[in-house]
Amino acid sequence: MSYTGDVTPGGPAAVRELTGLTVTKVSVGPMDNNAYLLRCRSDGTQVLIDAANDAARLRAVIGDGGLAAVVTTHRHGDHWQALAEVVRTTGAASLAHADDAPGIPVITGTLTDGDRVPVGDCTLEVIHVVGHTPGSIVLHYQDPAGTAHLFTGDSLFPGGVGNTRGDRKNFASLIGDVERKLFDRFGDDTWFYPGHGRDSTLGAERPSLPEWRARGW
Repeated sequence: MSYTGDVTPGGPAAVRELTGLTVTKVSVGPMDNNAYLLRCRSDGTQVLIDAANDAARLRAVIGDGGLAAVVTTHRHGDHWQALAEVVRTTGAASLAHADDAPGIPVITGTLTDGDRVPVGDCTLEVIHVVGHTPGSIVLHYQDPAGTAHLFTGDSLFPGGVGNTRGDRKNFASLIGDVERKLFDRFGDDTWFYPGHGRDSTLGAERPSLPEWRARGW
């Protein structure tokens, strides 16, 4: 079955084979958070993006392959409820942006814009996008086949940027960073994987950018 990215809490994982990475997407309750396990296809190294909840489910997805690191996309609690247990049981490093790290338990290392997170022979580039939280990050994997893949946390969704709770300054920062660092840099075929719900592409969302900016959320 071809990958669609459609998952539901407690439902089956969605698995996508990229040139260098296998992406396994699962949804965990109670807030329908997405967690992504990335596995290097050449040496089996695994990295988890957002240990959101349901540690037992995440450990089952991780399996016996070990876990090198957990990267938390931002400090909101629904994205790290299982972090402490996953780190304790796997020995994985726990990484987040320096500006959000004080609000996340069990951080063993901090990230800044432009850093690289290794996944075996593959790498994830850290892109800092300010607004949903001060330390929100997007993780960029460049497939050797040519397509970019972005793990956007709660900074970009199909239909708009992340919630800034009516704060105009935060919205201006977030929409500006998303436009400049994502839409201006990457092509329409770029696939993105958000922290909740369905995936999309930058091409599908690009025509709506003026509408998002005008509505202010």
